[in-house]
Amino acid sequence: MISRRSFLKKTSIASAGLLIVPGASHFKTRDIGLQLYTVRDAMGKDAAGTLAKVAAIGFTTVEGATYTGTQNFYGLDAAAFGALLKTNGLVMPSLHYRLGEDTGAGAPVKGTLLHEWDKAVDDAAAVGLKYMVCAWLSPVERGNIDHYKGLAEQLNKAGETCKKANIQLCYHNHDFEFDKQGGDVYPYDILLDATDKELVKMEMDLYWVNKAGQDAVALIEKHPGRFPLMHLKDMDSTPKHFFTEVGNGTIDFKKILAHSKKAGLKYFFVEQDVTPGSPFDSIQKSYDYVKKNLL
Repeated sequence: MISRRSFLKKTSIASAGLLIVPGASHFKTRDIGLQLYTVRDAMGKDAAGTLAKVAAIGFTTVEGATYTGTQNFYGLDAAAFGALLKTNGLVMPSLHYRLGEDTGAGAPVKGTLLHEWDKAVDDAAAVGLKYMVCAWLSPVERGNIDHYKGLAEQLNKAGETCKKANIQLCYHNHDFEFDKQGGDVYPYDILLDATDKELVKMEMDLYWVNKAGQDAVALIEKHPGRFPLMHLKDMDSTPKHFFTEVGNGTIDFKKILAHSKKAGLKYFFVEQDVTPGSPFDSIQKSYDYVKKNLL
């Protein structure tokens, strides 16, 4: 006999893509997603056990944070990791990657946009990814305006490779993209304006946008359709403006999600870079808030 809990979980998974954000009846996505960076230490020690815990909380989608350098998914090849996701009723539509201008132990890092990207895309397709995301630029990968223009060209090229596999390339922001260059130019604007809007879209991290003093809604209005992915990451009210559980901070997620159609939003992922205790306690709190207040 199927328990009520099992029935509800299966029903939730089956109806993925039909959940609605108040004030934005057009917004259709899977239930609440989790960026696995939040539970990175646990994933490194026991990926199977960690994914089981994530699914038990109620998450139905996850975004990966580990491929670069290892050229596998948390120690598993694409087929094995895909099977592990399926066992737990999870879907992974997106995963983070590095640019690859930086080096590891003096050698190029494989599985990056600049090194063995073709294999990374092939593996992404095998595990069923819809999005591959350039996750972060190390300090040596940043630079002046010309450097960011060059990065835009590299993103376009990587996006072309993704397109051939029916995968969308995205770029994930932090706050340094809003440090003005050349007097009055944001690197983020360069990345938006100098990339092909079809080949390169954006994953908007709401914490870092707010930390940089920017307006998420204004960015959406200026660049409609460029933000298929978002990180729901909250900021506390202390002078440090530190990470906190979703709903425990200062970011107005309802206001932002009301513009989801114009953003082109398809998936969002709860994320908390640092937690005060067990990350599982924190993601439970975030999940509960999103479930009650944003869906």
